[in-house]
Amino acid sequence: MSNSTTVISDWGDVDNELACYLHADAIEIVLPNMPELENTYEAKYDARYYDYRLPLGKLHLLELVVYLPYSISSANVETVRRTAVKSALAWHKIYLSNHKNNQTPTANVLVFDIQFKSASTKAHNLHDKNVQDGIGKRFKHGFAPRYFMEDLIIDISDSLQPLQIFSWHDWHSLLAALQTPCELWRFLAYRLEQLQHTASSPVSSSESEDKIVTQFLNSPALFAPAIAIDNALIKYGLQHEPNSALIAMTLAQKNHSTTAQMYQQHMVQAAILWSQLSTQMIAAVNEKLVASKNKDELGLTFAQWQQQILDESLFSCHELVRTLYRHPKQEQVLQKKGYVVHQHSYESLGRHYVLIFYGQESEGQHSKATIQPNLSKIAQDVATRLPVAELHHIIVLGIDFITEAEDTFIDIDLWIQPVAAMTQRERQLTKQIKRLHQQSQNHDQHSHQSLDEPENSKARQIIQEPKKNL
Repeated sequence: MSNSTTVISDWGDVDNELACYLHADAIEIVLPNMPELENTYEAKYDARYYDYRLPLGKLHLLELVVYLPYSISSANVETVRRTAVKSALAWHKIYLSNHKNNQTPTANVLVFDIQFKSASTKAHNLHDKNVQDGIGKRFKHGFAPRYFMEDLIIDISDSLQPLQIFSWHDWHSLLAALQTPCELWRFLAYRLEQLQHTASSPVSSSESEDKIVTQFLNSPALFAPAIAIDNALIKYGLQHEPNSALIAMTLAQKNHSTTAQMYQQHMVQAAILWSQLSTQMIAAVNEKLVASKNKDELGLTFAQWQQQILDESLFSCHELVRTLYRHPKQEQVLQKKGYVVHQHSYESLGRHYVLIFYGQESEGQHSKATIQPNLSKIAQDVATRLPVAELHHIIVLGIDFITEAEDTFIDIDLWIQPVAAMTQRERQLTKQIKRLHQQSQNHDQHSHQSLDEPENSKARQIIQEPKKNL
């Protein structure tokens, strides 16, 4: 067979990160008309349904793998492909009819994989690397918008929750480009709009998935959430002016500048690094959970912690990682004493970060020995002072730069503190406190209290430094 490819990698970090949002174990399902297809073409299939509960909505993912013999003709491969897609669409229609009352924003996705190998072989989990090692070749195909208009002939606008269809390769490619679950969610909404626009256009589109992803990354939708949060942070007094990096990136995108691609690369690199650091932080927390007696309760906390630190946009990851990169360039006096940087999520207005860079003085105010046992206390302290009505989590990172020979490693202690939502009365009091604080700042420009002192200026200050590229 031509148009096939060997497997060179797994689905990547984003697919692994989605696992912590899985609401229940995957369900193996039976698709209509598939037994006849199996008998006719000596095929086998495996279909599984995944229910992800992402912060922005539900992601329902149908994973379909069809195994075909190497000897099958190209014409029969296309027949199998069309029949399998129609079968998945029929199952999806039945599923929607049984869940009519679902009001939660939902994205429905089919990831269709065609593999050439022995028809008697059946993989039980496409994500299992041991299974992937045994895969011979995958059929490389795609579903451009024109496929549904000209080949399959279905009405994409016929359903309020249409099934978006991807080949294995296209799904893998967009996960690598988007890197984060929240960007994946927004891309699916963007792609659906593009498909529906194509359906109403007299000229069908032949754009590839890679091109649609590129269009999304160059659309205003990429930075819209960050801009809204940046404006809110200024309104709450957490920063005095717009984020200069955000301004530079949005202008480069708007003006189609050559630096726009560079900024995209920086954000993707930052997202990869943030994912790696998050994995390390969660692994360290997991070690403590294993040693804990109350594993059930802490196990739930563990899943919630995963979701909080992984729920960051490309721009959020860029800002968090850039804050870490600044540390080696700080003055030696500051590195020796240690210091605190406040950073806010640019994905969720209610998620606030406190990054504490440990000092080198063993008994100092910001030493690891002093700070590490008090991470939860610091989180609670900041939660009571931060004048953000939407506040829902405080994330404290105790950061230690370790140099061995010529290599530098980052060791991060993690504590995540949930914060209860404010009542209307509490919101009013918060506004009053904010006004009093602003009046106090006008009279006292020289206060530099520590985290342990009762004044709340330190807890609200965002350290403003020159913006630099990663």
